[in-house]
Amino acid sequence: MADIVNLRSARKARARTEAEAKAAANRLLHGQSKAEKRILRDEAARQAAALDGARRETDEKGEDRN
Repeated sequence: MADIVNLRSARKARARTEAEAKAAANRLLHGQSKAEKRILRDEAARQAAALDGARRETDEKGEDRN
């Protein structure tokens, strides 16, 4: 004979495993330490400064100034 399965507890167990899988994925995507966030922010600021420093000056019409 087959074992008797409580469908309610089976649904809850499946929901728990799905929630744990989703939490693990979110930890990979969003789980950065404060130091890692600071390093990424500083690197982005350095790149933005380098890009801004390489920008050519233009007049109101968008033409290069000599």
